[in-house]
Amino acid sequence: MSQRVVVIGAGVVGLSTAWFLQEHGFQVTVYDRRHVAAGSSWGNAGWLTPALTAPLPEPAVLGYGARAVLSPSSPVYVPLRPDLRLLRFLTGFARHSTARRWGLGMRAYAPLNRVALAAYDELTDADVRASARAADPFLACFRTSADRAPLLAELDHVRAAGQDVKYDVLTGDEVRAEEPTLSPQVGAAVRLHGQRYLNPPEFTSALAAAVRQRGGEIVEGAAVTGLDHRADGVRVVARGEGGADRSDRFDSVVLANGAWLGGLARSVGVRQPVQAGRGYSFSVACERLPAGPVYFAAQRVACTPLTTPDGPRLRVAGMMEFRDPDAALDQRRISAIVEATRPFVTGVDLDHRLDEWVGSRPCTADGLPLIGATNDPRIFVAGGHGMWGMALGPLTGKLLAQRIASGISPAELVPFDPLR
Repeated sequence: MSQRVVVIGAGVVGLSTAWFLQEHGFQVTVYDRRHVAAGSSWGNAGWLTPALTAPLPEPAVLGYGARAVLSPSSPVYVPLRPDLRLLRFLTGFARHSTARRWGLGMRAYAPLNRVALAAYDELTDADVRASARAADPFLACFRTSADRAPLLAELDHVRAAGQDVKYDVLTGDEVRAEEPTLSPQVGAAVRLHGQRYLNPPEFTSALAAAVRQRGGEIVEGAAVTGLDHRADGVRVVARGEGGADRSDRFDSVVLANGAWLGGLARSVGVRQPVQAGRGYSFSVACERLPAGPVYFAAQRVACTPLTTPDGPRLRVAGMMEFRDPDAALDQRRISAIVEATRPFVTGVDLDHRLDEWVGSRPCTADGLPLIGATNDPRIFVAGGHGMWGMALGPLTGKLLAQRIASGISPAELVPFDPLR
């Protein structure tokens, strides 16, 4: 094909879409307002966990209450401020935080989760020079068996939605014998099977390199400011870091710019609000790195052992903060993660941190991503994955590239129609 496609956003979703479009023979350009993996693809936990990939609105969220969500130490934080768009999002989020709607959303996710890891294998079996590691073990840890009960119930619901999930239930003694980094405060655990993890910036950089090697162009420091719909295609206007405008014509456009997606997508009929659900992370040294990822589920804290330029480090990530995506890092949120993690680990130097980071996950009110065509047949959307962009990015790119190449939407994408 001689068709030219531009992908706006150089995170894992956008780059995966670019790579799979190249598989179909498209000429691809990628624009990013900053640089490759500048958004939530950089500092996230790097988990590829189909067993946990589910809609974010859930009944448990409603249990936090107004006092909790207004506290900077809460796992879910909403700063009090006048913002009608945020209010609309939160109202929709609350409306979808029911068992019935969560179950419907989970049945939409299950077909994706069953094949999400295979899409990663397609990339790494070809020319993406990075890989994901088996999460052996993947441990979800709790103070008590009562604290563990909600996760076990969720896993049962995931199974009921048609997704195979394998796990073991462990006592505190059993999990501490398996992972000495855990403190005596951990009194119960779940060991999940069949999950993976990776180093997000390392993988995303390798994916960008593969797109370039195949002849794709990645333009960094180019913030797209407008889409000019014309008879011969779509002219994309981007503002460079130096202030100069760049204008190019493309046959098709893919909007994959994360928490900033709504600004451009609204002009092509996408009415679902996309809200920044900001997450925080940092890395620390340990006397002994955990053998695999560790999840403190009640505290919403994720710990991932990584090899970094500074040596072996533990990335500690967490929190959900509904706030403007460009707001500065809030040091109180870093402190909240530290204090939530400290009781459960030993030999982890939480007071000497590197790489303190905040990134904006793109969240939708119904907890389902936006993947597919808009009311302009030349403009497509790939975003709104919430916490699951890393897990579902390659599969999203594969399915959307099929849609663009064939004109036929894969059945798996029907629940994620951007115009719903």
